[in-house]
Amino acid sequence: MAQTNQHFLRKIANLPVFKWLFILTLLSVLVGSLVALFFWALDQVTLLHWSQHWLLFLLPLAGILIYSIYHFWGKGSEAGNGLLIDGIHNSQTKVPASMAPLVLFTTLITHLFGGSAGREGTAVQMGGGLAAMFSKWFTLKKEDHRLILMCGMAAGFAAVFGTPLAGAVFAVEVIVIGRIQYKEFLPCYFSSIVAHLVCLAWGIQHTTYSIGFAGNDLLLHFDTVLIAKTILAAIAFGLAAFLFAETHLQVKTVFHKWVPIKWLIPVIGGLMIIGLSYLLDTQDYLGLGVISEKTNGVSIVSAFKDGGATSFSWFWKLLFTAITLGSGFKGGEVTPLFFIGATLGNTLAWILGAPTDVFAALGFIAVFAGATNTIFASTIMGCELFGTEFVLYFFIACFMARLASGYSSIYPTQRLGSTQQKVSEHPSHSIQKIWEHLKGK
Repeated sequence: MAQTNQHFLRKIANLPVFKWLFILTLLSVLVGSLVALFFWALDQVTLLHWSQHWLLFLLPLAGILIYSIYHFWGKGSEAGNGLLIDGIHNSQTKVPASMAPLVLFTTLITHLFGGSAGREGTAVQMGGGLAAMFSKWFTLKKEDHRLILMCGMAAGFAAVFGTPLAGAVFAVEVIVIGRIQYKEFLPCYFSSIVAHLVCLAWGIQHTTYSIGFAGNDLLLHFDTVLIAKTILAAIAFGLAAFLFAETHLQVKTVFHKWVPIKWLIPVIGGLMIIGLSYLLDTQDYLGLGVISEKTNGVSIVSAFKDGGATSFSWFWKLLFTAITLGSGFKGGEVTPLFFIGATLGNTLAWILGAPTDVFAALGFIAVFAGATNTIFASTIMGCELFGTEFVLYFFIACFMARLASGYSSIYPTQRLGSTQQKVSEHPSHSIQKIWEHLKGK
């Protein structure tokens, strides 16, 4: 009887579904734990920077350190999320397992010394790096390698933002614009949920947001005037997304074109950040930006309140982040996009006479949608973070922002659904591409 039971268990263990449950559970537990560690460490370095403002003057030296780390130990992983997306499309693209520890360490360095960056890129790259390692360990086939990379991305995204459904949809939507691979959704959703729960189990608490405005008592809010204002604001959100992607691209291009000594690029970028901070006489645009060191400072949280941002807070965060990431510092783009969108929404609410918290929430998700071409993931994120009452406005804002931003993207290796062409090769990807396209005609 014992031998029969062992034989039965071995057969069950060899079934694909149980094999994948084991692999994805192990992967997601590790990703959720690593993101929790990242959260804790990020809080520590942020508090340290707030207590020791002189660390900002060491930002250029920190840039040299980050450059050296990737130059000597991280070749092949500098492209970050773009490399992961390319690896999903092309199995020949190598995604190194070293991506996970490298991006974790260098992102903490960036935040410790005052660089303006996010955390999504770090979490997603950690998930992708671990997934690539698992693919090698379990000798997965080409199509399975693609799937586990997507699950790693979903797990990292879900754990870092506390949005498991949005994390899964993001992983299947961001790969190809206009086409969602539904067969990969369930594995990605499973990975998202497990990673999210593991992160919570470690005691991590995500920032909570709420919308206090309530124009009526309907379950689904509907107001034609507010919808019209949402459409106008969404166009501005899309243009802000385009401006961010374009500025980031041009900063990187100009640095690499005009600075022949590559380790000097982060030095110059660091000096520019220091100069801008003292020119504006504020450190509100350094670091993550979810909350501010000062009670009256500008942050994502403050943007949900009247007077919680200045008219150009969104622009300054855009510029600080574009310089930081474009000059080689590490971190994500998404949290800065949330800051840009929420503070722009705060300003537009004042201009259009709209509720501040609603428009901050719309900007929060719509700029992200425009910069990543992920309408559905952004809409779902809005529901997970702010509730479902304003889902109609969320979708309209994300859809219109996506249209207004064209094919700009912070992930240039995204593919177009109709042609599988990289967005970086599309004529409307950037101002330079548009100009070249018009000259060609």
